[in-house]
Amino acid sequence: MAVRLTIILSIFLGLQVYIGWHLQLFISATGGHVPGGLFWPVFGIIAFSYILARMLRKALPGFMGEGMKWIGSYWIAVMQYSVLILPFADLAAWGLRAASFSNRDSILITGSAVIVIVLLILAVGSFLAWSPIVRRYEVAIPKAAGDGQPLHIAVASDLHLGSTVRGRHLQRLVNQANALKPDIMLLPGDVLDDAVEPFVKHKYGRKLAEIKARYGIFAILGNHENYGGGVPVYVKEMQDVGIPVLLDEAQLIDNRFYLIGRKDKSDHNRKPVAELIEGLDHALPVIVMDHQPSSIGDLAKTGVVDLSVHGHTHRGQMAPNHLVTRRIFELDYGYLLKDQLHAFVSSGFGTWGPPIRIGSRSEILSIKVNFESPSNDNK
Repeated sequence: MAVRLTIILSIFLGLQVYIGWHLQLFISATGGHVPGGLFWPVFGIIAFSYILARMLRKALPGFMGEGMKWIGSYWIAVMQYSVLILPFADLAAWGLRAASFSNRDSILITGSAVIVIVLLILAVGSFLAWSPIVRRYEVAIPKAAGDGQPLHIAVASDLHLGSTVRGRHLQRLVNQANALKPDIMLLPGDVLDDAVEPFVKHKYGRKLAEIKARYGIFAILGNHENYGGGVPVYVKEMQDVGIPVLLDEAQLIDNRFYLIGRKDKSDHNRKPVAELIEGLDHALPVIVMDHQPSSIGDLAKTGVVDLSVHGHTHRGQMAPNHLVTRRIFELDYGYLLKDQLHAFVSSGFGTWGPPIRIGSRSEILSIKVNFESPSNDNK
């Protein structure tokens, strides 16, 4: 573990030096001069501000910790796209010098282009992150469910409420969810970014409870709730406002269908799905919330679970990260019909780290479920 962490930090440090060296060259080309003894400490604080804010969150004053986290969050996006763009900028600079441009002009032209491109990415990415949309689906489950009326499910995963995603974005969720008039609202994990303190301080639970749904709002834990260490406080806050957090539990909703909420995969004490469906009436529809979409195959193999909702992947959040999530998960985003199972993975309503999305969009899922009796299919 220590070796792995050392390797990761070494790579991270190397990338920061790579970016900082280019920035120094650009500043010099503009005619400015910042002594290395000043430049590198300031640059280092910016580059490591997210990590420092996480490590020192209990020691730093609230405003300072939140400020450093904001700076560090955006820097993650700047770093990623700088690392992707700078090699091409270097090639372009060499090409300009070969075409008789001076070294200074080559650096100014390519450096300015990199800055403009990164700023455009941040602007577009901010819009995609802060302007969530509704993704609509309609599926049929060949089981009887009460009076047979369709079930309208709204899903908002990965809110990541904390220092970056705050009350204004949460209000967007409340407004959009209420406009959908769902029968049930599902929050499949990572409602918290990590620390529970902002959730309690700003009474985000009360705001979530403003969502109106016929059968109520239900949540589960994601990996980020477990990271923060405030799970008992979070669960109580949610329960106090009437939002159950299902911890490897199954609930029968209005004698129509079962809703199962699984603990996150990061919790080594979570029960296998076979244990969770034991004793249920398998003639009724079974819906599962499971934060990480790593057990879709297991859910399908039961032959009992009809629909599952997941989050976690953010669809990579910032392209080309989706190429990684696509290789890790059988379904990293969207919809998959696997045997009898209708599986959905959302890109999430909030963001982790930078409030930036490229190649993905903040979203709510609106799923209309039609129920059919198997006996009717044979007529």
